[in-house]
Amino acid sequence: MTADLHLRPVRDDDLPEFYRHQSDPEAVRMAAFTADDPDDRGAFAAHWHRVRTDPGIVSRTVTVDGRVVGHVLAFPVGEQTEVSYWIDRWHWGQGYATAALDGLLQELPQRPVHARAAKDNFGSLAVLRKCGFVIRGEDHAYAAGRGRDVEEYVLELTV
Repeated sequence: MTADLHLRPVRDDDLPEFYRHQSDPEAVRMAAFTADDPDDRGAFAAHWHRVRTDPGIVSRTVTVDGRVVGHVLAFPVGEQTEVSYWIDRWHWGQGYATAALDGLLQELPQRPVHARAAKDNFGSLAVLRKCGFVIRGEDHAYAAGRGRDVEEYVLELTV
């Protein structure tokens, strides 16, 4: 990780920043697979309550120089573990997503780990590849962030 980037458990005072991040229309469009209504504070609160109380989910806040810039998650999907991350758009392109995901992966003993990304989300695909993920398949699903079905890659990390 970079010297100024750290991961720590999610705290209550992180949530307003996460809400601000997920309310950015450009970030929502790029992420594609988002909450049905990114402006629904009740749904946001319920989601983060579930994330923070489910012992099967690993959630970390990403900070840079003490400022919250995003979060990373590992969560069960059936018998598999998937990861996701969200970095504030104003911090894209600085290596923070790669460093944060790499840090989270170091905490996870299990392999394989899976991820999904919209086929046109080149930044996220680059992050996943830098962390060792390889494309194992393709899928499509409804993406609330775009209001339509979106093609996606299914990726896997085995080592």
